[in-house]
This record gives sequence, structure tokens and C-alpha cells, in this order.
Amino acid sequence: MANPVQVAVFLILMAVLAGMTWRKVAAARAASHASADKEIFLAGGGLSWFFVAGAITLTNLSTDQLVGMNGAQMLLVAWWELAGFVGLLMLAFVFVPIYYRNNCTTVTELLEKRYDGASIRTVISGLFLAGNILIYLPAVIYSGSLFTQTVFGTDLPLLVIAAVFAVVGASYAILGGLRAVAVLDTYSGIGILGLALVVVFLALQAINFDFSGIPAERLSMVGDNDSQIPFHTLFTGMLFIQIFYWSTNQNITQKALAAPNVKEAQKGIIAAAIIRVLIVPPIVVVPGVVAFKLFGGVGDEAYGMLVGEVLPSWTSGLFAAMIAAAVLTTYSAVMNATITLWSVDFHRKFINPEVNVVSLNRKVGIGAMIISIALVPIYANAESIIDLLQQLNGLLSMPILSAFAAALLFRNMDARAAVSGLIYGVAIYALHTFYLYTEQGIWGGTTFYRYLGLDWLHYIDVMVFVLFSSIIVSLLVNRIAFGQIARPVWKAANT
Repeated sequence: MANPVQVAVFLILMAVLAGMTWRKVAAARAASHASADKEIFLAGGGLSWFFVAGAITLTNLSTDQLVGMNGAQMLLVAWWELAGFVGLLMLAFVFVPIYYRNNCTTVTELLEKRYDGASIRTVISGLFLAGNILIYLPAVIYSGSLFTQTVFGTDLPLLVIAAVFAVVGASYAILGGLRAVAVLDTYSGIGILGLALVVVFLALQAINFDFSGIPAERLSMVGDNDSQIPFHTLFTGMLFIQIFYWSTNQNITQKALAAPNVKEAQKGIIAAAIIRVLIVPPIVVVPGVVAFKLFGGVGDEAYGMLVGEVLPSWTSGLFAAMIAAAVLTTYSAVMNATITLWSVDFHRKFINPEVNVVSLNRKVGIGAMIISIALVPIYANAESIIDLLQQLNGLLSMPILSAFAAALLFRNMDARAAVSGLIYGVAIYALHTFYLYTEQGIWGGTTFYRYLGLDWLHYIDVMVFVLFSSIIVSLLVNRIAFGQIARPVWKAANT
């Protein structure tokens, strides 16, 4: 049963956070002369670098990182965060100038402007929407609800807690638009990162800063071929995964597109990159490693057990507020990106270009919220569904990135050729993941790869092959099926 004091502390902190957010949003709106759609989708184009940095950082950081990555109980997984520095620099100095130059509200608008035809924009926007609604939104409130249930020891059903998270998170996105999302991200981010660093310090203090007794492979940053992140993959697929996530993902890039100009956006992205390198890695791996020394291999329970061990009991309400804020910031950010994708790429384009965006914002937000709540029981009742959905999500990253790469590197490309490359990429990665690399395949396990001398191959390596071969397929289809010869941009610029 939850302690009344803990609950009171939790509710007071959440109320203070909400009050600070809405006060800032109201003041900014009063001074803004932006249209309703720009206010909802791009915060009126008025986000300073401080709020751009906060929004980008907290959209990514949620219970998935704090619980899931610490659950690995090894330092090696910190590379996912450290490598994000490269993706953010690519966003700042390559993609953001292009997005601003093309006056983009959604990242998919760039594809329509670069390709001959709009089909690739529609397909990829649909994939982003499906991923947000079917994976990100329900996964965030499910993991957050599970953790909250554990912290408070409450008997409230998981679905009830998830519904509360969904309603509150959606309210920020629906009523406040991107501005409310960014302000909430930034204000809560200060507390989340600060308290998470306190947990790291107290964890290290609990073992007297002594890592002896922990297996060397859990402390190593150089992974072998059988590890989660083989060292060589840091220079191959890892870089492209980060570019996809940070530079072509609407959930992230929309915050960078809401600054008044490119320079302000770049300052915010660089600040987020510094946070990504200096602060995020220790909070997502050190507690897990310390938990291994204290409790052994406890998996996803590591972070919760460690927090219960090192934090005084009276701080549990404060910690729960931190977790709740992380859930709300991610949920509201993904919700706002979902509303934007549907409104700009589908409703205005195919249904009603003159639609009232305020009304549409509410309808789409409420609909996505209801679907995300309805999907929570699927996550709760099937252990394999999360892994399966993550695999399905992985099917799309490199094929989608191939469409962006071809758009930026070549001219005179038919959109249908890019769609062909996308379909090929999904198919070839599915063949690898669900057939050749399984015991059910005709080759049996990894026999196919051993036969080719590629038994060292990791799924991150496969992603590199998918990316480049998808681009090649797009170029071939463009030439053979549609009779168009793609011209590299560096040659096109000289003609």
C-alpha cells in the first residue's frame, strides 16, 4: 500500500511542474504572433536553444533507458548513448540547414521536394505514424506504469495507471502544442538528470567506488563478436543507426525545427549532444553495474532495486515524480509528433487542406491516446511482444534512411524508385531476422553465414548492407523501370 506522504510529495511536485509549464506557455503565447498551426506544430518558431536542448534530451530519455539499459548491467551499452553524439552533430550541421532551407514542418516534406512524386513521403509518414501509435506511445505508458506500480507498491491495475499517464501526457500535447511539450521537457529534465546523477553517486558510494568482483566483461567498453555491441560495429552500422534516429526521426527533429533560425537550433542541438556524452551514459549504466555487485544478475529489476537500496525511503515520492515526468515528457513529445504527421502529411494533403487545426489537433490526439491505452494489455500479457515490436521497428530504420540518403545525394529520382528500395530493404532485413538467422530456417541457425565465412556477422553489420543495397536498388529501379538517370548532387550542381 502506498505511503500517504510519498503520494503527497509526488502530487505536489507534479502540480508544481504543471504550474511552471503552463505559466511559461501562457506568457510565450501572449507575445507570439504565429498562426495556430505553427503554434501547435512548431511552437510558433520561438524555441530558444535552451528549450530545444531540453526537448531533444527528454524526448529520448524515459523509463526505457533508465530501466532497460541499466537492466543490461554492463558498461558496454553506454555506446548507444555516446554514439548519439555523432547523430546529433549530423542533425545540427547537415540536416537542420536543409530542413530550414526547404521550410519543412515534417521531415517527410523534404522527401516530396527532393523526389519526382509524393508517394515516398506518404509511405514513410505512414510508417512513422504506425510506429508511434503501435509501439512508442503504448510502450512508454506501459513501462512507466509498471515502474510506478512497483515504487508505490500500489494495487491499482496497470491499465488504470497507464490511462492516467496517457490522459495527462496527451493534455500537454493537445492543449499546449509543441511549446508546452518543450517547456515540460526542459523543466522536468533538470530534475530528472539531477536526481539520476545523485543515484549514480550514491550507488558508487554504496560499494565504496570499488568495482572488484564484477566480471571484466561487464566493465569493458570493447565488445567481442558475441557481445551486444561488437567493437567493429561502432564504425559501421552504429553510426547510421544514430543518424536515422537523431536526424530523420520526426519525434526528435521537430524540436529542432521550432527554433527561430538555424543558428539557434544548432546551439540547442550541440547542448543536447554535450548532455548526451557527459550526463546520460553514467545514469543509464552505472546503477545497473553496481546492482550486479550488490544483487547479482537481476536484469530489468536492477534500477528499481538499486534505487530502493541507496535512496532514503522519504525520497521515494520524489523519485516517482522523476519517473512520471520522464514518462510524460516522452509521451507528450511523441503525441505531438503524431498529431503533426497526420495533420500535415495526410489530413491537409488528402482530406481537407482548410481544416481547423485546433479542432483537428484535439481529435487526432484523443484518438491516438485511446489506441495507446487499448494496446497496453498486449504489452502486459505477452512477454515476447515487446521484443517482436522492436524487431519490427528495426526493419524500417535503414530502408527509411536509404530514402533520405538518396534524396540528399542524387537528383532526378522518381519517388516510386525510392519506395521500391524501401520495400526491398524491409524484405531483405526480414529474411535475415526471421529466416536465415533462426533455427527454423532451412540453413539452421547461422549455418548460412558460416558457409559464407560470415559467422561473425552482427545484426548491426546487416543494417549497413541493407542501407547501401537499398540505395542501389532505388537507383537501378529509377533507371530501368522509370527511364531516369539519377545525377549525383555534386555533378548536378556543376551542370
